[in-house]
Amino acid sequence: MGRLTFLDGLRGIALVLMVLNHTSRDWLDASLSWPRYYLIYGSVLLPAAIFLFLVGFVLPIGYYRAPQPAGVTAKRFFRRGIGIMAAGYLLNVMVLRHQPVWTGDVLHAIGLAVILLGLLLPLMRYPSTRWVLLAATVVYYLAFVHALPALTRWSVDHPRLAKAVFADFPPWPWLSVAVLGLVMGWTWLDARARGRVHEDRYFVAVTGVGVLLLLWYVGWEWWKPTPPGFGFDRDYGLNQHWSPRGVTICLVLGGVAVLLATTYWLMERRRLQAPWLVLLGQTAMMLYFTHQLIELTLVNELLGIQMTSWPVYWIANAVFVILLIFLGRAWRAIRNMGGTRRSPQAPLATG
Repeated sequence: MGRLTFLDGLRGIALVLMVLNHTSRDWLDASLSWPRYYLIYGSVLLPAAIFLFLVGFVLPIGYYRAPQPAGVTAKRFFRRGIGIMAAGYLLNVMVLRHQPVWTGDVLHAIGLAVILLGLLLPLMRYPSTRWVLLAATVVYYLAFVHALPALTRWSVDHPRLAKAVFADFPPWPWLSVAVLGLVMGWTWLDARARGRVHEDRYFVAVTGVGVLLLLWYVGWEWWKPTPPGFGFDRDYGLNQHWSPRGVTICLVLGGVAVLLATTYWLMERRRLQAPWLVLLGQTAMMLYFTHQLIELTLVNELLGIQMTSWPVYWIANAVFVILLIFLGRAWRAIRNMGGTRRSPQAPLATG
């Protein structure tokens, strides 16, 4: 099984949404008020969730085809996870200098997910394991909700440690998204092994669940009895970082499911060619670094640019994404010249 373009395409969508979230925070002037706020909130809902979901979803691809001893598997994914976490600290040093170097972010959650989920791969062949993990994701999230008041007090008493453990998309509760991806990824591989009909049925089911979740969200928005409305106030906050709550979970999971199924149907079945989107997905790690160096360090901090015109902002984002595509193409060419080998589908593609 070579690289699957629909997974790279979905990762590319997540990257574009993440770029939009960062530029809306760093490029738009605060005078734009509520429209800016809604864009920031709307664009934060899916990118990290997609990245973490794909960590679990793609992790079993190579193992499913060629199982290895548990010790070999654990060592392999430990090295990969540590490398991703180290990249997160490097990003803090290079770009996010306004925060302590030990601050956690989504790369640290991804790296930890790779390490921990790699240990579970030998057990995933048993359906009972998958049901236990599904139940565990629910308990894991509900435990976070129950512990949130205590975690808030603990963070005040231990601010340094809180920055490392409960910062941007912390492992608790966000690892639950990666575990869900692992269960769904292995189930997909089982369906794929049985043939196209079973694989198509799998994605029909994913589509159905995703649509139901989105309809539930729309219905709640339409008939909700009381505020708050669309925005951060309806969700959980810890150390000034966001985690979804209640109906927002339906929006996030429904959005991930529908996008997963849509990219499959368009790119795997209909053979839709979107090479620029696939390229963004394949070079996601490099672009995760580079886009922040450009949009935050260069445009925001060094040039001090703040935009008050929506047309200018959208044109700037379009140009920015085109620039990232060219950077991704150059990066891939350099790596190909070096003869770098990759796994068929890495959890966070490095290009």
